This record gives sequence, C-alpha cells and structure tokens, in this order.
Amino acid sequence: MCRNITELRGLEPAATAEEIEAAARQYVRKVTGIQSLSDATREPFEQAVAEVAATTTRLLASLPERRQPPRTVPPLRRPEVRARIAARG
Repeated sequence: MCRNITELRGLEPAATAEEIEAAARQYVRKVTGIQSLSDATREPFEQAVAEVAATTTRLLASLPERRQPPRTVPPLRRPEVRARIAARG
C-alpha cells in the first residue's frame, strides 16, 4: 500500500481524469484498508472513488495556480509504471 497520496495540484500539463481517479482510488484504499474488492465491498468502494474523484476535480479547478510544481512526478507519468500497466492489460 502506498504511504503517500499523489500530489496533483500544479502539474504541467494539468492532472488528467485518469490521474485524479488513481489518486481517489489510492485514498479510498488507504482509509478503508480494502485492497481486494469482493461483491460486498465493490459498490460502496467504487461509489466512494467516484465521489472523491469528483470532489478532487472541483477542488483542483477552484484553487489558484501553484507557484512550484510538486516535488515528485505522479506515478501515471512514470514510464516504468506505464509499462507495468500496459503489461497487465
């Protein structure tokens, strides 16, 4: 499990819907402790991810521009992560 939630504010280009959803999923996993979805947890988990993603999108749109970019590159922008995702698909 990831220890830190990915910073999305101030990215160039701006955070994508995919990056926002991934951060929302990471957050919901962290606060629930759910790593593997079951029939009983799938619907509430996915609903929470959708709500957190929507709220994050609104939040990022309403904040002023950031003076400096985040210190780290989001995982979905890293070539090695993209390669792992492509290998799974």
